[in-house]
Formats: sequence, C-alpha cells, structure tokens
Amino acid sequence: MLNPNTWLARRATPLFAGVALVALSTTAALAADSPDPYPSTYAVSPTPALLIRGATVLTGSGARLDRADVLVVDGRVAAVGTALVAPVGARLVDGTGRWVTPGLIDLHSHLGVYPSPAVSAHMDGNEMTAPVTANVWAEHSVWPIDPGFETALEGGVTTLQILPGSGNLIGGRSVVLKNVAAVTYQAMKFPGAAQGLKMACGENPKRVYGTKGVAPMTRMGNVAGYRAQWIEASEYLRDWKEYEAKKRAGGKAADDAKAPKRDLRLETLAGALKGEIPVQMHCYRADEMAIMLDMSREFGFHIAAFHHATEAYKIANLLAEHGVCAAMWADWWGFKMESNDGIEENIAIVDAAPGGCAIVHSDSQEDVQRLNQEAAKAQARGAAAGLSIPPERAITWLTSNPARALGIERQTGTLEPGKMADLVVWDHDPFSVYAHAEQVYIDGVLQYQRGASGPPRSDFLLGQPATSGATP
Repeated sequence: MLNPNTWLARRATPLFAGVALVALSTTAALAADSPDPYPSTYAVSPTPALLIRGATVLTGSGARLDRADVLVVDGRVAAVGTALVAPVGARLVDGTGRWVTPGLIDLHSHLGVYPSPAVSAHMDGNEMTAPVTANVWAEHSVWPIDPGFETALEGGVTTLQILPGSGNLIGGRSVVLKNVAAVTYQAMKFPGAAQGLKMACGENPKRVYGTKGVAPMTRMGNVAGYRAQWIEASEYLRDWKEYEAKKRAGGKAADDAKAPKRDLRLETLAGALKGEIPVQMHCYRADEMAIMLDMSREFGFHIAAFHHATEAYKIANLLAEHGVCAAMWADWWGFKMESNDGIEENIAIVDAAPGGCAIVHSDSQEDVQRLNQEAAKAQARGAAAGLSIPPERAITWLTSNPARALGIERQTGTLEPGKMADLVVWDHDPFSVYAHAEQVYIDGVLQYQRGASGPPRSDFLLGQPATSGATP
C-alpha cells in the first residue's frame, strides 16, 4: 500500500526530492510513433554537480584508482581522476577511507512480479497456462512499490532485469528497471534498454507440464518444443518480410499485398531472430547449455547469458568463444538434481577463461541485498584455487558484465565520462563483510544515504509501533 504521507515528506526532503519528481513524471504522453506501446517515462531530476574526493575508485572497467576523485555533472560522469575541480554549487563528499564503484546491476530478479508480502494474490511471475507464453511481458506484472526494491537499493543495486519465472520453455519478455521510487513501472523503465526473452531448459518445464500429462515431459520434449516454436517464428518473419517487400515494390503487387495476422507470441520470437530481443536462458547443466548454443546457431538468435549455470565451469571456454555470459550464484547447489554438480569455484573459473564473462546474480529478494558479499565469496574461493582476483576485477561481475548482457554497457556499468552517474559510496572495501553502501546515486541523484531519517517507500516497511507492554 502506498503511503501518501511518504510522498509528501519526500517532496519536502532534499534527499528524496528527485525521486518524487521521477515518480510524478508518469503522465508523459505516449508518442504516436513510439515502437514501444508502454514507453519509459523515467526522467532525470535536475540536481547539483557532485564531487567525491579522495576515494578508492573501482571503475568497473578493470582499473583501481587510489585517492581519486569522481565528478558528476548533469547526471553523468564528467571525470574520474585526481585534483578535480568542483563547479560552483557542487555537492562535496569526502571519500577518505571510502570506496566508490558503479551501481550494482542484478541480471536476474523477480522483484515486483513476486513481491512482498509473499501472498498468492501477488504471484504474477509465471504464466504457466502453456509451455510457451512468449506473448506475455513481465513489466505488466511489476508492482512498483514492492518493498524489495528499497532493500535492494540499500545494498547498492541501481539497475535490475525483472524476468518472468522459469516454469515454461519460453516464459515471455523481461524488462530492465532503474531502481527508483515510482508509482508506475514506466517511471522505472530504463530508457532504451531492450527487453529480453526468458527461456528455461531442464527440469522446470518438463516437471510443470509432465505432471499435467502434456508435452514436454522429457528433455528431448523440451528441445522439440523450442525447435517447433523457432520454425514457426521463422515462417512468420518470412511472411512479414515478403509482405514488406511487396509494399516497397509498389504497383499491383503492393495493392494485392495482405499483411499477415499479427501474433504477439510470434512477434516476440521474431524479435529475437532479428537480434532485437536477446535471450536470457535459465539453464544449469553443461550439456544442455551446449545444446542451446547449437540451437542458437541453427535458428540465428543470440543467447546473452545462461542464468544459474551451475556447470558453466565445465564449458567456460565454449561460452567465451560464443560471447555468452554466465550469471551464477556463489554457492547455491544441490537443491535439485540438475544443480548437484555445482562447485564454489564456478564463477572464478568462468572469469578466468580468455574472454570469459562472469556475473553474480541474485534470483532472490534476500541475496539482492548483499550481492557484494556473494561476489566476495566467489572471489575467495577463486583465490583458494589459485585464481587471484583483485577487487577491480571482481567488481565487473556486478557492474560492467551484467550491463553487457543487457546491452546497456554504453550507458552504465562503468565509471567513465559520459555514462550515467549510477554509483555507490561504500564505507569499506565492498568485498569486506563489514562493508555497507553508505550512499547510492542514480543519474547523480542521491537515492539512499545510510543513517538518514525518512519514511520508507511503502507502508510495508514501516513496522509496528512500540506498545506499552499491555497484554492483548
């Protein structure tokens, strides 16, 4: 439940002034020629320049800069270096003893579609009415005032990909969100970020539909199901191309041309075949990931990342050769058969492959609050195995690599001039168990400050008032 007093208080509080303006921007009109019928209305609020001085900076691009400055102007990173000069009126932050990183990006989240409180009325992440529901979009289930967004922000997470669940072979489209307070998801929607296509291999779809006595019931049924869909999508794409060619040709051919019937399921799959919608693939076993790589070649779609990927270490070089990332947990394993062969060195081994793209993801409303510590565990296990991973390398698992898998690496994920000023100020090395996100900025706007007073985003984090001790 949205607390209206929260919004009134925040509009009067400098810390949250920009947040409220972003939320109120949802009235922006839909442009008639917009390719997205539900476009982003996210807007960056005007804010003074920001200069963080004398911090240890992990840029996300592989560099560590000691006693360095970060300058933000107009919501963008203006410079990273030493002895930078603050513009008049800039906010000054003493970075002595602090660390600065890009904002963390969670590649695999179900916040908003499986929100808290966890009740059946809120379970909107899995449209398990058919093995293929490529027609549904996760964004249409997002509840923006899920209190999980706020607790994720307190862990330094500034961007999230919200995915449908993994009960289907093809579950639908994902959406990328900026982690700002809003009353509509459009006001959180990352401008220009592509949707993803959620697919799932292995146990989940065959278990869900096998128990119903319908296909798929086996792994071979899974693969046959995908291929049938891609064949149909290829034909749909061919029909539209032929129609468009006739219209361009003009004359009688154009007059006689009849547009194919629009189909939302095939429209999504055709978007993947055209390279407009990258595939985000839930897959655990190495052999199944290899099958899916073969299938991507067969039909011409791109797998941006395998999610969970507990056996990615077995094919780390193959993944790197195909330019595919692996989004993994630090130490989740053994909770079902396909996760049994996980090892805690998984992330480090994928990272060590030449050209490897390792990502730490959450898939959890709890783990999203401590992605830095999850990465620290993987860093430590890699070191124990002889793979030395310095902080400036490990931070890429949480910033630039997920940005790459989402196709937003030109906008965010590293602290480089011109990029969005999504950044976190930590009170310790972010890979320390003592580290807290002290300040979190999104597009240069201070969205969270540890210890600052202020009401939470929604009533669900207000808690209960203290009682007098009377017996109920």
